[in-house]
Amino acid sequence: MLRTLPKTNHQLTVCEANYLRLKKILQNFSKNKYLFETVNPNMSSNPISFNIIDRSKHTLMIEAKQQIKEGTLNKFVLRIQVCIDAKLAEVISFQGEKAIPYFMKVSASQSKDEKIQQNRFLTEWLESIFISGINPEIRF
Repeated sequence: MLRTLPKTNHQLTVCEANYLRLKKILQNFSKNKYLFETVNPNMSSNPISFNIIDRSKHTLMIEAKQQIKEGTLNKFVLRIQVCIDAKLAEVISFQGEKAIPYFMKVSASQSKDEKIQQNRFLTEWLESIFISGINPEIRF
């Protein structure tokens, strides 16, 4: 049995806010592939792609990628599960690594709040896209 319950209230709030951000960026999830370029202050740009890899009536599985053109160390891949009815978006894997569920013992390679950190990263990344902007010429 769990000794302490996870702090789900904050987690649900983050996932709900991420759903709203994704819905806005991905135009209500109307297409299966989205390609953008960020608009950076130094006049450079970074390619971003969102691919819906699985779609059902109530859920979407999205793979989001960003790559920094200057090097390969700054690229990342997120897999996000979107629950349309519940209006939640949660990171289910980051760089191919899945977070350990709350009810399992934490391994030495992951921290207790891995899932929270991954969803917080998604929040900050989506916010940075809104702040810096994306190229209005969206290619499909």
